[in-house]
Amino acid sequence: MPVALAVVVSPRLPGLLGPAAWRAIGERPVVALPGAAGTASVLRAEGWHVDEVADLAAAQAHPDAVVLLTDGAAELPGVEVVQGAPEPVGARLLDVVRVMDRLRSPGGCPWDAEQTHSSLRGYLLEEAHEAYDAIVDDDPVAMREELGDVLLQVVFHARVAAEAAPERRFDVDGVAGDLVDKLVRRHPHVFGDAGPRDVAEVEAGWDEIKQQEKQRRSPTEGVSRSQPAASWGAALVRRAGRAGLPTPEAAALAVDSPEALGEQLLGVVTAAQARGWDVEDALREAVRRYAGELDAAAEGRAGS
Repeated sequence: MPVALAVVVSPRLPGLLGPAAWRAIGERPVVALPGAAGTASVLRAEGWHVDEVADLAAAQAHPDAVVLLTDGAAELPGVEVVQGAPEPVGARLLDVVRVMDRLRSPGGCPWDAEQTHSSLRGYLLEEAHEAYDAIVDDDPVAMREELGDVLLQVVFHARVAAEAAPERRFDVDGVAGDLVDKLVRRHPHVFGDAGPRDVAEVEAGWDEIKQQEKQRRSPTEGVSRSQPAASWGAALVRRAGRAGLPTPEAAALAVDSPEALGEQLLGVVTAAQARGWDVEDALREAVRRYAGELDAAAEGRAGS
């Protein structure tokens, strides 16, 4: 007997079926190709009888007209096809988690299995820099690849953490859940009743909510010290300005464009190099001193 109908199901979301698919499997015997094994297992757990078949020919040889569950990979010429249910955007992220789980599990990759947060931390910076370069180059192909590498590091660290001691343990769902909660909290104009806001109001509200959450005593808290000195300094100046704390005296700029500023800074690097000075180290020391001044100013304001 021929296959009466094929239902395409998601291997990532087993059991996800729409109304048309539910009607289809309720009317005829059901068989499943290997790629639909997950949905077959879910249906069996709910009382359906589902036979497994190796291929379309085996399904066609069934004594009754059947509904065929498939993941859509096999060609089904002449067979009416019903989509079980469309996968939501982001469904392939589940594949990333599944592959990482396979790599870290017994029988997986020995290199992946021995990695730790410490051994991986350099790769996180490296991949972030490569993604940054792709964005600067406005290269969408490279962006797609490099952002995937950044995502890999996030999933990798979450998988390592899932194996940690109970007091240090978290998993990728915890990472995602915290992120969702944070985004909702910090966008009350979208998810709450704060009402419409312009960009400046959104930024101010974000900072206010973040301060309430973190209870930070100084603008230096939470600013990465491992980033380049110029970025570190800019972040501190920006935060200090928002908090009403002192900022360094601005130098006179004799240039009228970012491009000209870049040339001037490159000239400073060249002059410093000629004297044997390291510009990054010099700026880092200056930013470090400023960070100390900010901490003292914030402490003084809190005690007054």
